Amino acid sequence: MISQLFVLSQRGDNIVFRDYRGEVQKGTAEIFFRKVKFWKEDGQEEAPPVFNVNGVNYFHVKIVGLLFVATTRVNVSPSLVLELLQRIARVIKDYLGVLNEDSIRKNFVLVYELLDEVMDFGYVQTTTTEVLKSFVFNEPIVVDAAHLSPLGPAGLFMQGTKRMPGTAVTKSVVANEPGGRKREEIFVDIIEKISITFSSSGYILTSEIDGTIQMKSYLTGNPEIRLALNDDLSIGRDYRGSFGSGAVVLDDCNFHESVRLDNFDVDRTLSLVPPDGEFPVMNYRMTQEFKPPFRINALIEEAGAPKAEVILKVHAEFPSSITANTISVQMPLPKYTMRASFELEPGAVGQTTDFKQANRRLEWNLKKIVGGSEHTLRARLTFSQESHGNITKESGPVSMTFTIPMYNASKLQVKYLQIAKKSGTYNPYRWVRYVTLSNSYVARM
Repeated sequence: MISQLFVLSQRGDNIVFRDYRGEVQKGTAEIFFRKVKFWKEDGQEEAPPVFNVNGVNYFHVKIVGLLFVATTRVNVSPSLVLELLQRIARVIKDYLGVLNEDSIRKNFVLVYELLDEVMDFGYVQTTTTEVLKSFVFNEPIVVDAAHLSPLGPAGLFMQGTKRMPGTAVTKSVVANEPGGRKREEIFVDIIEKISITFSSSGYILTSEIDGTIQMKSYLTGNPEIRLALNDDLSIGRDYRGSFGSGAVVLDDCNFHESVRLDNFDVDRTLSLVPPDGEFPVMNYRMTQEFKPPFRINALIEEAGAPKAEVILKVHAEFPSSITANTISVQMPLPKYTMRASFELEPGAVGQTTDFKQANRRLEWNLKKIVGGSEHTLRARLTFSQESHGNITKESGPVSMTFTIPMYNASKLQVKYLQIAKKSGTYNPYRWVRYVTLSNSYVARM
């Protein structure tokens, strides 16, 4: 099925390469990287996840800056191969603790051993961390977890004065603590990606949440656990209107194969025996109306024949106790835009602006935004011609990306987690992180 599998850095360096079938010519990694870096086909600025070059199908996913790529000459399901690449990345992260270029380079022997057990002559054998434990014998080399994923540090977990180490959730599930002690911890994340489209007047046209309850287990003996969700949780469109405005109504959901739903309809609890490593307990989708974390307003005013002014305002709708990180606002400008000068609000800190001449795009980056605050950018545009079309129609839409730790738009919650096996070695931290990411956040002009 799969001919080759390789991992590239952001610079195009070949970190890991495995040829399973020997039916694809050499140099595919370089061909792939050049094609992706200089992609200009179909009017797109970025290469699609699947494309064909000279009879070779390339499949790729980008995870924490690394490109996981598979090649084949046969016709296979794209969704199957893309899911396989995601799972391979997850298995490597389970074994190494931290997934980045440094950790893979220092553990390349272990990574190659994993790839040889996951795939045999291009056919998938298993992608389960627990099953692979019986066949993989190399020990991981611990690396510094200075550069973590966009979810932020594990220091978000706290209960009273207790605070777990910042790297607690970024360690290998197969490595013991110093002194041979076994870790006895379990972590739960609720990660939501939201997609919202606003009209030019600020009204919500479409909204959707794709969420995941993610779990990472370090418990020995694989004890049974119970996970309790909101009592007012409902699933299916038929439930809408039957509950109060505070109820959580999901359109649909699916569960990990280890989850048992014996009491789910009664008290909204999930029973499962968690496998080793990181896995999604539940995936869900929600299109019920919800309060957006940000409001975006864009205004374009003509200032003479060859000039115009763009005013962008971003207002944070979440509480002041919460802070959004790594915010990026982008806006395509008319193709005849020559220059753009920017004016930030007085006292602005941690904000940068740029005008991408190649694709006529305005970029506004903010390091953080505190809930309840509003930020404004003014951009003065100069055009290459005095006569032009409708500037408003040829501009936009405005798009936005961000990460908001300890915030979830759906209001889905984990009320409690119970472990059936009593043990004095389990660590009682407050273990739930809530994270909201932007999937598609667009304001039309």
